[in-house]
Amino acid sequence: MADTYSFDVVSDFDRQELVNAVDQLRREVGQRYDLKDSNTEIELEESSMMIITASDLTLQAIGDVLRQKASKRNLSLKIFDVQPSESSGGNRVKQTILFRKGLSQEIAKKLSKSIREGLKKVNVSIQGESLRVTGKSKDDLQKAIELLRVKEEDLDVPLQFENYR
Repeated sequence: MADTYSFDVVSDFDRQELVNAVDQLRREVGQRYDLKDSNTEIELEESSMMIITASDLTLQAIGDVLRQKASKRNLSLKIFDVQPSESSGGNRVKQTILFRKGLSQEIAKKLSKSIREGLKKVNVSIQGESLRVTGKSKDDLQKAIELLRVKEEDLDVPLQFENYR
């Protein structure tokens, strides 16, 4: 039996679910009466997505559909870092949406500090874009997860808990 237990705190998303949500978005944009003739282009890249469309109004409608499709696929809306729209050539509007992935150093330090202040019996270490929380009791780790779930509401990144052992 192990004498210490641990889990990792990461900020990630399921890439395939994102691809599926964007495919559904493209299909709906092609079928919806108000969006069909907007000549919308949706480009999905590794760490971002670009939407080019006819007007700010259609851009807003497409953003609403994207959020709806992502929610149905259990993707957190916090992964979308929506940049301001800018005008593109030919009376068109372009918007870039970046994807948040990984914990930044400042967020990792903030979470680490709050765990250390709240729970004295666990150790926290920053490992790149994730946190490793270790402790002698599974109950202490459960308390750390509860504490992080409360803190997650104040953050602009989603948190997942992996490798619980």
